[in-house]
Amino acid sequence: MGVSGSGKTTVAALIAERLGVPLAEADEFHPPANIAKMSAGTPLTDDDRWPWLDAITAWMAERGHQGGGVVTCSALKRTYRDLLRQATDDVWFVHLDGPREVLADRMSHRSGHFMPTSLLDSQLADLEPLTDDERGVRLDIRSAPDELAGAALAAEERS
Repeated sequence: MGVSGSGKTTVAALIAERLGVPLAEADEFHPPANIAKMSAGTPLTDDDRWPWLDAITAWMAERGHQGGGVVTCSALKRTYRDLLRQATDDVWFVHLDGPREVLADRMSHRSGHFMPTSLLDSQLADLEPLTDDERGVRLDIRSAPDELAGAALAAEERS
């Protein structure tokens, strides 16, 4: 979990590979209307996000019965994470977090993604960081992706 530019896809791919489970990219669950809205620089509302989160939760529930999986998702708000946790008892979050400057720099240097840098501030405003009573770990994105994946897996094993 984390805002755009935090490295969710990169780190999730490494974790999925190490665990030998499928990876799902949350962006693939967005309906075309959400993609169009974000591409135009308009932040999504909760009403826009609920069907998307429902689709991700369904994928997670299915994978929970088939050996697990890893899915990227901004999961910005606690209420979103509460819905995702309904998929299976084994939901565990990796909150990739870092300074706005690092996030903005990453977003400005990537190509082929619909999310404009102009939406970063709206995501940061919506972000409710992972709390101590939620299963997961919060990691600083200034570490290398391989280190982040290793730290996430080590933290999950300790939990």
